[in-house]
Amino acid sequence: MSSPSLAAILEAALFVAGEPLSLERLQQLFAESDRPDRATLRRQLQQLQQAATTRGVELVEVATGWRYQSRAELAPWLSRLWEERPPRYSRALLETLALIAYRQPITRAEIETIRGVAVSSQIMRTLQERGWIRIIGHREVPGRPGLYATTRAFLDHFNLQSLDQLPALAELRDLEQFDAEVERRLTQRHLSPGESETDEQAT
Repeated sequence: MSSPSLAAILEAALFVAGEPLSLERLQQLFAESDRPDRATLRRQLQQLQQAATTRGVELVEVATGWRYQSRAELAPWLSRLWEERPPRYSRALLETLALIAYRQPITRAEIETIRGVAVSSQIMRTLQERGWIRIIGHREVPGRPGLYATTRAFLDHFNLQSLDQLPALAELRDLEQFDAEVERRLTQRHLSPGESETDEQAT
């Protein structure tokens, strides 16, 4: 029996991993004596990416590595596999997430000043439980409020390699474009059973 090709090994690993795999983790699939270098891996991944352009799945690079995922345009059909629909988040939650993403690091009080309304503790808790935001420090003012920033999990979830890839907004308070982009990406990433979110969903 012949040895599998590098492409076959990488493709199989990415399909079964259930999470993005970095070049370093992909290198660990191989014994040290025949371990491909990063440049070789990247070339092979780019070839797999090109080969998937006419398929129902795509190979994408996100902040923490590479992964296969369903194409967003197939969501209307794939969503029928499961009774549970992808979560729809409230506008207040999406506005809060957008402000953190575009203005980070930012305090809760600063978010409230920009939005003109109080931010509920439930919204902040939901965003932290999803792993999309975290406290990275404290503002050196009375009370030392926490400074919120997005995480690498946020980048992965929205198919981003870096914050530079966030959609441009003419004005931060006009979030229609951001809302639409969030909905598109959530639909693409939540086509798996067992994922649910009830906190701060839109009704």
